[in-house]
Amino acid sequence: MIYVCIPARDEARTLGVLLWKIRKVMRDFGRDYRILVHDDGSEDGTRELLERYARVVPLDVQRSPSARGYGASLRALLDRAAELSPYPKRDVVVTLQADFSESPEFVVPMIKAIEGGADLVCGTVQETTGVTRGERFTRWAALRLLKTSLRHAPVPDPFCGLRAFRVIVLKKAVRVERFEELAGLSGPAVNVELLRMLSPFARRIVESPVVVRNDRKVRPSRLRVFPALRSLNRIRRAEWRPPEDEAA
Repeated sequence: MIYVCIPARDEARTLGVLLWKIRKVMRDFGRDYRILVHDDGSEDGTRELLERYARVVPLDVQRSPSARGYGASLRALLDRAAELSPYPKRDVVVTLQADFSESPEFVVPMIKAIEGGADLVCGTVQETTGVTRGERFTRWAALRLLKTSLRHAPVPDPFCGLRAFRVIVLKKAVRVERFEELAGLSGPAVNVELLRMLSPFARRIVESPVVVRNDRKVRPSRLRVFPALRSLNRIRRAEWRPPEDEAA
């Protein structure tokens, strides 16, 4: 089973298109899947849209009465995937953005890499369109804030949120790491910290090229530069541990 995890807040204008695209991609790919969506206090019709799509796609929806942020939303989805999975060594979690900036088509080579023996597949951005000035500055600052720490990262692009990994890797990481700390982070720090938590439990980590289309967004970027930099500063001294001998 493939659990496609999507944090969402006020994404009614793109989420329906994304769900339909996932349905088409996964039907053509021929794998069992379930879409897990965390509705993070949406006020724009996202709830009603999800109720309609639940009739035509395999959908599991969680809701928060008010917005808690990307880190908290992603953590709730990971908890749910771990809870649902009956075969954690075989089952896979995919993390995907709700704004349609990341195409579900890039999920297929990631799943193939898992089936080929990888435990964790990280998207590596080959091209990005529609990048805002704030996003460009935050990435520049992140590379400098985390310069020493990122030398030990298992992939050159730890910021991309499009990833696939075995559920067993997640379960092993949860036993050791304080996953609740994800809820206090925002922006790219969430993706970096999640990779740091998972990577010691993955014997084989590979990269998969992706294209990020920020020009597909129909709402302004939610990135807030100073909260994002504060989150990055919180994790700048985090230690990256080598893979364990008995990983997934």
